[in-house]
Amino acid sequence: MNSDAPPEAIFEMIQRIVLTLLARAEVFVSGLMRPWNAYQIVIALLVFLVATGLTRMLRQPLNDWMRTREGWPKWRMRILVLAHRWLRTILFVVLIWIVAIVMREVTWPSRSYLIVVVANLTTAWLAIAFVTRLIGNSMLRPLVRYGAWAWVTLHILGLTEETQQVLDGAAISIGDMRLSLWLIIQAAITLGLLIALARFLAVTSTARIRSNEEISPSMQVLAVKFLQVTLYGSALFIGLKLAGVDLTGLAVLSGAIGVGLGFGLQKVVSNLVSGIIILLDKSIKPGDVISLGETFGWINALGARYVSITTRDGKEYLIPNEDLITGQVVNWSHSNDFVRLDIFFGTAYGDDPHKVRRIAIAAASSVDRVLTSRAAVCHIVGFGDSSVDYILRFWIRDPTGGLTNIRGNVYLALWDAFKENGISIPFPQREVRMLEGSELRMARRGTADQPD
Repeated sequence: MNSDAPPEAIFEMIQRIVLTLLARAEVFVSGLMRPWNAYQIVIALLVFLVATGLTRMLRQPLNDWMRTREGWPKWRMRILVLAHRWLRTILFVVLIWIVAIVMREVTWPSRSYLIVVVANLTTAWLAIAFVTRLIGNSMLRPLVRYGAWAWVTLHILGLTEETQQVLDGAAISIGDMRLSLWLIIQAAITLGLLIALARFLAVTSTARIRSNEEISPSMQVLAVKFLQVTLYGSALFIGLKLAGVDLTGLAVLSGAIGVGLGFGLQKVVSNLVSGIIILLDKSIKPGDVISLGETFGWINALGARYVSITTRDGKEYLIPNEDLITGQVVNWSHSNDFVRLDIFFGTAYGDDPHKVRRIAIAAASSVDRVLTSRAAVCHIVGFGDSSVDYILRFWIRDPTGGLTNIRGNVYLALWDAFKENGISIPFPQREVRMLEGSELRMARRGTADQPD
Protein backbone atom coordinates (compact mmCIF):
# COMPACT_ATOMS: atom_id res chain seq x y z
CA MET A 1 0.00 0.00 0.00
CA ASN A 2 1.23 3.52 -0.78
CA SER A 3 1.98 5.46 2.39
CA ASP A 4 0.73 8.66 0.71
CA ALA A 5 -2.75 7.22 0.13
CA PRO A 6 -5.61 9.25 1.69
CA PRO A 7 -7.48 7.82 4.69
CA GLU A 8 -10.61 7.24 2.58
CA ALA A 9 -8.71 4.91 0.24
CA ILE A 10 -7.22 3.03 3.17
CA PHE A 11 -10.66 2.60 4.76
CA GLU A 12 -12.16 1.38 1.48
CA MET A 13 -9.37 -1.17 1.03
CA ILE A 14 -9.81 -2.52 4.57
CA GLN A 15 -13.57 -2.66 4.05
CA ARG A 16 -13.08 -4.61 0.82
CA ILE A 17 -10.76 -7.07 2.51
CA VAL A 18 -13.17 -7.61 5.41
CA LEU A 19 -16.05 -8.20 2.98
CA THR A 20 -13.93 -10.75 1.12
CA LEU A 21 -13.22 -12.59 4.37
CA LEU A 22 -16.89 -12.56 5.28
CA ALA A 23 -17.79 -13.93 1.85
CA ARG A 24 -15.30 -16.76 2.23
CA ALA A 25 -16.64 -17.49 5.70
CA GLU A 26 -20.19 -17.61 4.31
CA VAL A 27 -19.11 -20.07 1.64
CA PHE A 28 -17.38 -22.18 4.29
CA VAL A 29 -20.44 -22.23 6.56
CA SER A 30 -22.77 -23.01 3.68
CA GLY A 31 -20.45 -25.85 2.67
CA LEU A 32 -20.83 -27.33 6.11
CA MET A 33 -24.54 -27.76 5.46
CA ARG A 34 -23.85 -30.28 2.72
CA PRO A 35 -24.51 -33.89 3.81
CA TRP A 36 -20.95 -35.23 3.59
CA ASN A 37 -19.48 -32.16 5.30
CA ALA A 38 -22.00 -32.52 8.10
CA TYR A 39 -21.13 -36.22 8.37
CA GLN A 40 -17.41 -35.34 8.69
CA ILE A 41 -18.16 -32.93 11.52
CA VAL A 42 -20.21 -35.58 13.31
CA ILE A 43 -17.40 -38.11 12.81
CA ALA A 44 -14.85 -35.64 14.27
CA LEU A 45 -17.11 -35.09 17.30
CA LEU A 46 -17.49 -38.85 17.80
CA VAL A 47 -13.70 -39.28 17.63
CA PHE A 48 -13.35 -36.55 20.24
CA LEU A 49 -15.82 -38.32 22.53
CA VAL A 50 -13.96 -41.60 22.11
CA ALA A 51 -10.64 -39.87 22.91
CA THR A 52 -12.25 -38.35 26.04
CA GLY A 53 -13.47 -41.73 27.20
CA LEU A 54 -10.12 -43.38 26.64
CA THR A 55 -8.43 -40.55 28.51
CA ARG A 56 -10.56 -41.15 31.59
CA MET A 57 -9.73 -44.82 31.44
CA LEU A 58 -5.98 -44.47 30.90
CA ARG A 59 -5.05 -41.34 32.90
CA GLN A 60 -4.99 -42.90 36.37
CA PRO A 61 -3.13 -46.13 35.34
CA LEU A 62 -0.61 -43.98 33.47
CA ASN A 63 -0.18 -41.77 36.52
CA ASP A 64 0.42 -44.82 38.75
CA TRP A 65 2.93 -46.23 36.27
CA MET A 66 4.80 -42.91 36.14
CA ARG A 67 5.24 -42.93 39.91
CA THR A 68 7.17 -46.20 39.64
CA ARG A 69 9.71 -44.72 37.19
CA GLU A 70 11.96 -43.16 39.85
CA GLY A 71 15.27 -43.99 38.20
CA TRP A 72 14.47 -42.49 34.81
CA PRO A 73 16.35 -39.42 33.52
CA LYS A 74 14.81 -36.03 34.16
CA TRP A 75 14.19 -35.22 30.50
CA ARG A 76 12.28 -38.47 30.01
CA MET A 77 10.09 -37.77 33.04
CA ARG A 78 9.29 -34.33 31.66
CA ILE A 79 8.12 -35.88 28.39
CA LEU A 80 5.91 -38.27 30.35
CA VAL A 81 4.41 -35.41 32.36
CA LEU A 82 3.61 -33.52 29.15
CA ALA A 83 2.14 -36.66 27.59
CA HIS A 84 -0.04 -37.16 30.68
CA ARG A 85 -1.20 -33.55 30.54
CA TRP A 86 -2.02 -33.66 26.81
CA LEU A 87 -3.24 -37.26 26.77
CA ARG A 88 -6.69 -36.48 25.32
CA THR A 89 -5.23 -34.41 22.49
CA ILE A 90 -2.66 -37.10 21.70
CA LEU A 91 -5.35 -39.80 21.54
CA PHE A 92 -7.56 -37.56 19.41
CA VAL A 93 -4.72 -36.91 16.92
CA VAL A 94 -3.97 -40.63 16.62
CA LEU A 95 -7.63 -41.58 16.16
CA ILE A 96 -8.48 -38.76 13.74
CA TRP A 97 -5.57 -39.68 11.48
CA ILE A 98 -6.64 -43.31 11.49
CA VAL A 99 -10.16 -42.23 10.49
CA ALA A 100 -8.81 -39.86 7.79
CA ILE A 101 -6.62 -42.57 6.24
CA VAL A 102 -9.45 -45.10 6.28
CA MET A 103 -11.91 -42.63 4.73
CA ARG A 104 -9.46 -41.71 1.98
CA GLU A 105 -9.14 -45.38 1.08
CA VAL A 106 -12.84 -46.24 1.08
CA THR A 107 -14.41 -43.05 -0.29
CA TRP A 108 -13.67 -39.94 -2.33
CA PRO A 109 -10.97 -37.51 -1.07
CA SER A 110 -13.49 -34.66 -1.03
CA ARG A 111 -15.59 -36.59 1.49
CA SER A 112 -12.69 -36.62 3.98
CA TYR A 113 -11.47 -33.06 3.40
CA LEU A 114 -12.71 -31.63 6.70
CA ILE A 115 -11.37 -34.66 8.60
CA VAL A 116 -7.89 -34.01 7.15
CA VAL A 117 -8.14 -30.30 8.01
CA VAL A 118 -9.07 -31.13 11.62
CA ALA A 119 -6.23 -33.68 11.80
CA ASN A 120 -3.71 -31.15 10.47
CA LEU A 121 -4.89 -28.47 12.90
CA THR A 122 -4.79 -30.65 16.00
CA THR A 123 -1.42 -32.15 15.02
CA ALA A 124 0.07 -28.67 14.54
CA TRP A 125 -1.41 -27.43 17.83
CA LEU A 126 -0.03 -30.43 19.69
CA ALA A 127 3.44 -30.02 18.17
CA ILE A 128 3.47 -26.30 19.06
CA ALA A 129 2.39 -27.08 22.63
CA PHE A 130 5.31 -29.50 23.06
CA VAL A 131 7.89 -27.24 21.40
CA THR A 132 6.93 -24.12 23.36
CA ARG A 133 7.53 -26.00 26.61
CA LEU A 134 11.23 -25.50 25.87
CA ILE A 135 10.81 -21.74 26.44
CA GLY A 136 11.86 -21.04 30.00
CA ASN A 137 10.19 -17.63 30.31
CA SER A 138 6.70 -18.16 31.71
CA MET A 139 5.44 -14.87 30.25
CA LEU A 140 6.90 -15.40 26.78
CA ARG A 141 5.78 -19.04 26.47
CA PRO A 142 1.99 -18.44 26.13
CA LEU A 143 2.59 -15.48 23.81
CA VAL A 144 4.63 -17.62 21.42
CA ARG A 145 2.24 -20.56 21.74
CA TYR A 146 -0.93 -18.63 20.92
CA GLY A 147 0.76 -16.69 18.15
CA ALA A 148 2.00 -19.89 16.54
CA TRP A 149 -1.44 -21.48 16.89
CA ALA A 150 -3.05 -18.49 15.17
CA TRP A 151 -0.54 -18.46 12.29
CA VAL A 152 -0.77 -22.24 11.72
CA THR A 153 -4.59 -22.08 11.75
CA LEU A 154 -4.66 -19.29 9.18
CA HIS A 155 -2.10 -21.11 7.03
CA ILE A 156 -4.00 -24.40 7.04
CA LEU A 157 -7.32 -22.64 6.30
CA GLY A 158 -5.70 -20.60 3.49
CA LEU A 159 -6.43 -17.18 5.02
CA THR A 160 -2.87 -15.87 5.36
CA GLU A 161 -2.99 -13.47 2.40
CA GLU A 162 -6.26 -11.86 3.47
CA THR A 163 -5.07 -11.52 7.06
CA GLN A 164 -1.79 -9.99 5.90
CA GLN A 165 -3.67 -7.44 3.82
CA VAL A 166 -5.86 -6.48 6.77
CA LEU A 167 -2.88 -6.10 9.11
CA ASP A 168 -0.87 -4.20 6.51
CA GLY A 169 -3.79 -1.86 5.91
CA ALA A 170 -3.81 -0.72 9.55
CA ALA A 171 -0.81 1.59 9.36
CA ILE A 172 0.36 5.05 10.29
CA SER A 173 3.01 7.23 8.66
CA ILE A 174 5.60 9.19 10.62
CA GLY A 175 7.47 11.27 8.06
CA ASP A 176 8.96 8.85 5.57
CA MET A 177 8.53 5.90 7.90
CA ARG A 178 5.40 3.76 7.66
CA LEU A 179 4.39 1.51 10.55
CA SER A 180 1.72 -1.14 10.12
CA LEU A 181 0.48 -3.95 12.32
CA TRP A 182 1.94 -6.46 9.91
CA LEU A 183 5.36 -4.78 10.09
CA ILE A 184 5.23 -4.68 13.90
CA ILE A 185 4.32 -8.38 14.07
CA GLN A 186 7.13 -9.27 11.65
CA ALA A 187 9.60 -7.22 13.68
CA ALA A 188 8.48 -8.79 16.98
CA ILE A 189 8.78 -12.35 15.62
CA THR A 190 12.15 -11.69 13.97
CA LEU A 191 13.53 -9.93 17.03
CA GLY A 192 12.27 -12.69 19.30
CA LEU A 193 14.00 -15.40 17.27
CA LEU A 194 17.25 -13.46 16.94
CA ILE A 195 17.35 -12.50 20.63
CA ALA A 196 16.70 -16.13 21.59
CA LEU A 197 19.58 -17.16 19.31
CA ALA A 198 21.79 -14.42 20.78
CA ARG A 199 20.92 -15.56 24.32
CA PHE A 200 21.78 -19.17 23.48
CA LEU A 201 25.12 -18.13 21.96
CA ALA A 202 25.86 -15.84 24.92
CA VAL A 203 25.17 -18.55 27.50
CA THR A 204 27.21 -21.15 25.61
CA SER A 205 30.14 -18.78 25.03
CA THR A 206 30.05 -17.56 28.64
CA ALA A 207 30.37 -21.11 29.95
CA ARG A 208 33.37 -21.75 27.70
CA ILE A 209 35.07 -18.46 28.60
CA ARG A 210 34.68 -19.06 32.33
CA SER A 211 35.99 -22.62 32.03
CA ASN A 212 39.19 -21.36 30.37
CA GLU A 213 41.76 -21.09 33.17
CA GLU A 214 44.25 -19.27 30.94
CA ILE A 215 42.05 -16.15 30.96
CA SER A 216 42.18 -14.05 34.12
CA PRO A 217 38.90 -13.55 36.04
CA SER A 218 38.72 -9.83 35.21
CA MET A 219 39.28 -10.46 31.51
CA GLN A 220 36.64 -13.20 31.63
CA VAL A 221 34.09 -10.70 32.94
CA LEU A 222 35.12 -8.13 30.32
CA ALA A 223 34.90 -10.67 27.49
CA VAL A 224 31.48 -11.86 28.65
CA LYS A 225 30.10 -8.31 28.89
CA PHE A 226 31.49 -7.35 25.48
CA LEU A 227 30.10 -10.53 23.93
CA GLN A 228 26.64 -9.94 25.39
CA VAL A 229 26.50 -6.33 24.18
CA THR A 230 27.68 -7.35 20.71
CA LEU A 231 25.26 -10.25 20.32
CA TYR A 232 22.16 -8.47 21.63
CA GLY A 233 22.98 -5.26 19.76
CA SER A 234 23.49 -7.18 16.51
CA ALA A 235 20.25 -9.10 17.06
CA LEU A 236 18.32 -5.85 17.52
CA PHE A 237 19.85 -4.16 14.46
CA ILE A 238 19.56 -7.18 12.14
CA GLY A 239 16.02 -7.93 13.31
CA LEU A 240 14.79 -4.44 12.53
CA LYS A 241 16.49 -4.49 9.13
CA LEU A 242 15.05 -7.89 8.20
CA ALA A 243 11.59 -6.75 9.25
CA GLY A 244 11.85 -3.81 6.84
CA VAL A 245 12.01 -1.03 9.43
CA ASP A 246 13.66 2.10 8.06
CA LEU A 247 16.37 2.94 10.57
CA THR A 248 17.34 6.27 9.01
CA GLY A 249 14.36 7.94 10.61
CA LEU A 250 15.45 6.64 14.01
CA ALA A 251 18.97 8.06 13.73
CA VAL A 252 18.04 11.65 14.57
CA LEU A 253 15.66 10.54 17.30
CA SER A 254 18.27 8.28 18.87
CA GLY A 255 20.80 11.11 18.76
CA ALA A 256 18.45 13.44 20.61
CA ILE A 257 17.65 10.75 23.16
CA GLY A 258 21.38 10.09 23.59
CA VAL A 259 22.07 13.75 24.39
CA GLY A 260 19.25 13.79 26.94
CA LEU A 261 20.44 10.59 28.55
CA GLY A 262 23.99 11.91 28.65
CA PHE A 263 22.91 14.79 30.91
CA GLY A 264 20.40 12.86 32.97
CA LEU A 265 22.41 9.67 33.49
CA GLN A 266 25.89 10.99 34.16
CA LYS A 267 26.38 8.79 37.21
CA VAL A 268 25.21 5.69 35.37
CA VAL A 269 27.55 6.37 32.44
CA SER A 270 30.39 7.12 34.86
CA ASN A 271 29.86 3.78 36.60
CA LEU A 272 29.77 1.97 33.25
CA VAL A 273 33.04 3.55 32.11
CA SER A 274 34.61 2.93 35.52
CA GLY A 275 33.60 -0.73 35.29
CA ILE A 276 35.35 -1.05 31.93
CA ILE A 277 38.48 0.61 33.36
CA ILE A 278 38.49 -1.77 36.33
CA LEU A 279 38.26 -4.76 34.01
CA LEU A 280 41.01 -3.47 31.74
CA ASP A 281 43.60 -2.51 34.38
CA LYS A 282 42.91 -5.71 36.40
CA SER A 283 43.16 -3.80 39.69
CA ILE A 284 40.48 -5.98 41.23
CA LYS A 285 38.97 -9.29 40.17
CA PRO A 286 36.42 -11.77 41.50
CA GLY A 287 37.77 -13.48 44.59
CA ASP A 288 39.99 -10.60 45.72
CA VAL A 289 39.77 -9.49 49.35
CA ILE A 290 39.42 -5.71 49.58
CA SER A 291 38.54 -3.07 52.11
CA LEU A 292 36.90 0.21 51.19
CA GLY A 293 36.32 2.49 54.14
CA GLU A 294 34.66 0.36 56.81
CA THR A 295 33.64 -2.34 54.33
CA PHE A 296 35.85 -5.43 54.33
CA GLY A 297 35.10 -8.54 52.30
CA TRP A 298 35.79 -10.43 49.11
CA ILE A 299 34.54 -9.61 45.63
CA ASN A 300 31.66 -11.83 44.61
CA ALA A 301 30.95 -10.43 41.13
CA LEU A 302 31.87 -7.52 38.86
CA GLY A 303 28.81 -5.88 37.33
CA ALA A 304 28.40 -3.23 34.67
CA ARG A 305 27.35 -0.65 37.28
CA TYR A 306 28.56 -1.97 40.62
CA VAL A 307 30.83 -4.48 42.37
CA SER A 308 29.29 -7.04 44.71
CA ILE A 309 31.26 -7.49 47.94
CA THR A 310 30.36 -10.17 50.50
CA THR A 311 31.48 -9.61 54.08
CA ARG A 312 32.17 -12.12 56.83
CA ASP A 313 28.78 -11.51 58.44
CA GLY A 314 26.94 -12.51 55.25
CA LYS A 315 26.04 -9.01 54.09
CA GLU A 316 26.37 -8.18 50.41
CA TYR A 317 27.41 -4.63 49.56
CA LEU A 318 26.89 -3.21 46.06
CA ILE A 319 29.69 -0.67 45.65
CA PRO A 320 29.40 1.67 42.59
CA ASN A 321 32.32 1.27 40.21
CA GLU A 322 33.05 4.99 40.40
CA ASP A 323 33.84 4.72 44.14
CA LEU A 324 36.45 2.04 43.42
CA ILE A 325 38.13 4.29 40.86
CA THR A 326 38.11 7.56 42.83
CA GLY A 327 38.42 6.15 46.38
CA GLN A 328 41.29 4.50 48.23
CA VAL A 329 40.90 0.74 48.03
CA VAL A 330 43.03 -1.77 49.92
CA ASN A 331 43.37 -4.97 47.89
CA TRP A 332 44.67 -7.65 50.22
CA SER A 333 45.26 -10.11 47.38
CA HIS A 334 46.14 -7.95 44.37
CA SER A 335 49.56 -9.35 43.44
CA ASN A 336 49.62 -12.31 45.85
CA ASP A 337 47.57 -13.92 48.61
CA PHE A 338 50.06 -13.27 51.45
CA VAL A 339 48.79 -10.95 54.21
CA ARG A 340 50.82 -9.80 57.21
CA LEU A 341 49.03 -9.12 60.49
CA ASP A 342 50.30 -7.26 63.55
CA ILE A 343 49.24 -7.63 67.17
CA PHE A 344 50.51 -5.75 70.22
CA PHE A 345 51.04 -6.96 73.76
CA GLY A 346 53.11 -6.19 76.85
CA THR A 347 54.90 -8.09 79.61
CA ALA A 348 56.26 -7.20 83.02
CA TYR A 349 59.68 -5.61 83.43
CA GLY A 350 60.84 -8.60 85.41
CA ASP A 351 60.50 -11.00 82.44
CA ASP A 352 63.43 -11.67 80.11
CA PRO A 353 62.69 -9.94 76.74
CA HIS A 354 64.70 -12.54 74.78
CA LYS A 355 62.65 -15.34 76.30
CA VAL A 356 59.40 -13.42 75.68
CA ARG A 357 60.26 -13.01 71.99
CA ARG A 358 61.05 -16.70 71.52
CA ILE A 359 57.86 -17.79 73.30
CA ALA A 360 55.70 -15.32 71.29
CA ILE A 361 57.10 -16.50 67.93
CA ALA A 362 56.59 -20.15 68.85
CA ALA A 363 53.03 -19.48 70.05
CA ALA A 364 52.10 -17.68 66.81
CA SER A 365 53.63 -20.43 64.66
CA SER A 366 51.52 -23.05 66.45
CA VAL A 367 48.23 -21.55 65.17
CA ASP A 368 46.81 -23.39 62.15
CA ARG A 369 46.38 -20.56 59.65
CA VAL A 370 49.71 -18.87 60.43
CA LEU A 371 52.30 -19.61 57.73
CA THR A 372 55.52 -21.27 58.81
CA SER A 373 57.16 -20.65 55.42
CA ARG A 374 57.29 -16.98 56.29
CA ALA A 375 58.61 -16.83 59.85
CA ALA A 376 56.87 -14.70 62.42
CA VAL A 377 58.89 -11.94 64.12
CA CYS A 378 58.58 -10.18 67.46
CA HIS A 379 60.15 -6.82 68.35
CA ILE A 380 60.23 -4.47 71.31
CA VAL A 381 58.51 -1.21 70.39
CA GLY A 382 58.75 0.69 73.65
CA PHE A 383 58.97 0.82 77.43
CA GLY A 384 55.56 1.70 78.80
CA ASP A 385 54.46 2.87 82.20
CA SER A 386 53.54 -0.63 83.35
CA SER A 387 55.01 -3.01 80.75
CA VAL A 388 57.57 -3.66 78.07
CA ASP A 389 55.62 -3.29 74.80
CA TYR A 390 56.07 -5.73 71.90
CA ILE A 391 54.74 -6.13 68.33
CA LEU A 392 54.22 -9.64 66.91
CA ARG A 393 54.04 -9.96 63.11
CA PHE A 394 52.94 -13.09 61.30
CA TRP A 395 51.68 -14.06 57.82
CA ILE A 396 48.53 -15.77 56.54
CA ARG A 397 47.43 -16.73 53.05
CA ASP A 398 43.64 -16.92 53.35
CA PRO A 399 42.25 -13.46 54.22
CA THR A 400 38.81 -14.65 53.12
CA GLY A 401 38.79 -16.79 56.26
CA GLY A 402 38.69 -13.63 58.37
CA LEU A 403 41.22 -11.46 60.18
CA THR A 404 39.64 -10.95 63.59
CA ASN A 405 39.39 -14.66 64.30
CA ILE A 406 43.04 -15.36 63.45
CA ARG A 407 44.17 -12.48 65.70
CA GLY A 408 42.02 -13.89 68.49
CA ASN A 409 43.55 -17.35 68.07
CA VAL A 410 47.08 -15.92 68.26
CA TYR A 411 46.20 -13.99 71.41
CA LEU A 412 44.87 -17.20 73.00
CA ALA A 413 48.08 -19.02 72.02
CA LEU A 414 50.12 -16.21 73.65
CA TRP A 415 48.02 -16.41 76.81
CA ASP A 416 48.53 -20.17 77.14
CA ALA A 417 52.25 -19.96 76.36
CA PHE A 418 52.88 -17.11 78.83
CA LYS A 419 50.94 -18.91 81.56
CA GLU A 420 52.91 -22.09 80.97
CA ASN A 421 56.29 -20.28 81.11
CA GLY A 422 55.52 -17.89 83.97
CA ILE A 423 55.38 -14.76 81.85
CA SER A 424 53.11 -12.15 83.41
CA ILE A 425 50.96 -9.65 81.54
CA PRO A 426 50.87 -6.52 83.72
CA PHE A 427 48.05 -4.05 84.05
CA PRO A 428 48.25 -0.41 85.20
CA GLN A 429 48.50 0.06 89.01
CA ARG A 430 48.16 3.31 90.95
CA GLU A 431 49.49 4.19 94.46
CA VAL A 432 47.52 6.73 96.50
CA ARG A 433 49.32 8.66 99.30
CA MET A 434 47.58 10.85 101.88
CA LEU A 435 49.68 13.93 102.72
CA GLU A 436 50.43 14.92 106.29
CA GLY A 437 47.89 17.44 107.58
CA SER A 438 45.21 16.72 104.96
CA GLU A 439 41.60 16.57 106.10
CA LEU A 440 41.23 13.00 104.86
CA ARG A 441 44.29 11.89 106.89
CA MET A 442 43.05 13.65 110.05
CA ALA A 443 39.60 12.15 109.69
CA ARG A 444 41.05 8.69 109.29
CA ARG A 445 43.31 9.21 112.36
CA GLY A 446 40.34 10.36 114.44
CA THR A 447 38.41 7.29 113.48
CA ALA A 448 41.33 5.09 114.50
CA ASP A 449 41.61 6.76 117.98
CA GLN A 450 37.97 6.04 118.90
CA PRO A 451 37.52 3.14 121.40
CA ASP A 452 35.84 -0.01 120.18
